[in-house]
Amino acid sequence: MRIVVISDTHRSYRVLREIVEKHERDADLFLFAGDGERELEDIRDEFIRKTFLAVCGNCDFASLEPTRRIVMAGNVKIFLTHGHMYGVKGSTAGILSAARESGAEVAVYGHTHVAYAGYEDGIYLLNPGSAAQPRAGRPSYGIIDITAGGIVPLIVEL
Repeated sequence: MRIVVISDTHRSYRVLREIVEKHERDADLFLFAGDGERELEDIRDEFIRKTFLAVCGNCDFASLEPTRRIVMAGNVKIFLTHGHMYGVKGSTAGILSAARESGAEVAVYGHTHVAYAGYEDGIYLLNPGSAAQPRAGRPSYGIIDITAGGIVPLIVEL
């Protein structure tokens, strides 16, 4: 199973569309970690056969999306949030604790605009960075491949 993870597009419909088009055939699921709900709604209307699950970010005003959600991807439980409510700009301790409490094997978040893929305290962490406004490096997004061999989170630069 392939999951494409996007965050922090901040009204850049063009870059969001570019990522979705690139993975339209190989992605089983798209996760959106907040701050770009307006363009996400347009993408959902355009790619109606694809599944997009999202959470609201601190810049998604009047959002109807939850601030966190649990996503089942095959047998893998993913904790999805924007991250601002868990202090991710300072450390990953808060999001790791929330993911652990929910029984998740993977924690996905955004907010920092800095890409990160790692494994800490038994939980895979993936922050896809910002697809439109990176604070470090190039614009990016993430991929989570779930295979018989395990979970593989990675960062893709645009």
